[in-house]
Amino acid sequence: MEPIKVFIVEDDPMVARINKRFTEKMVPFKVVGVTNNENDALLQIIETKPDLVLLDIYLTNGNGLNILKKIRDKKISTDIILVTAAKDSSTIQEALRYGAVDYLIKPFDMERLQQALQSYLRRQLMMSSNSDLCQYDLDKLNTPVEIISEIVPRTKSIPLPKGVHQLTLDQILCFLNKQETTLSCRHIALELTISKITVWRYLEYLVETGQVQVELEYGTIGRPTKRYRIVPRDLGNVNSFN
Repeated sequence: MEPIKVFIVEDDPMVARINKRFTEKMVPFKVVGVTNNENDALLQIIETKPDLVLLDIYLTNGNGLNILKKIRDKKISTDIILVTAAKDSSTIQEALRYGAVDYLIKPFDMERLQQALQSYLRRQLMMSSNSDLCQYDLDKLNTPVEIISEIVPRTKSIPLPKGVHQLTLDQILCFLNKQETTLSCRHIALELTISKITVWRYLEYLVETGQVQVELEYGTIGRPTKRYRIVPRDLGNVNSFN
């Protein structure tokens, strides 16, 4: 998967550094710019073409809502998550009307930022699929905390083992859930731009917990190739991702 480019508009330098460091720890997010200035922000957003902007409202030189409005007026193709101390209902309502996909009120726990980024990643994975979406898919976009629990009920209340991170696990599961055929570890790693050894470790965990099944493909020489697919779930009358 291509990196998700993130631009940060933040008035507090320390908060900007923390958010940048935290965001870049989460695959596949990559911060392409940081600023605290309204005019500079718009110019850099036009230049860097980020997929996502983490936007503060209270800026020393400007206002984040003005940036949001200019982005929409210029039809710049980027999504916005507000990260701000502004908590009055009129500001929140205006931001949502201009298409903010999430709104985080400072101070917040970093787990909340992780949740926002995870939800955004799942949305991007879903929207980038070639298949049509159904109501089931869209409903899950509106319940970010529970999206993966419907796909992976076994891990909902069970702590993940050391070295297994929820975001990477979600990314691999979402990808596999869209596939119609079995895939090799190498193929999955190439598609998600994650190292083969990392993907293999997660696949083995998913096989062990019964969420993914593995098949052996025998060639003419050498050892057979393992090929993986999601374990089908009976959703009754509800459509799956495919």
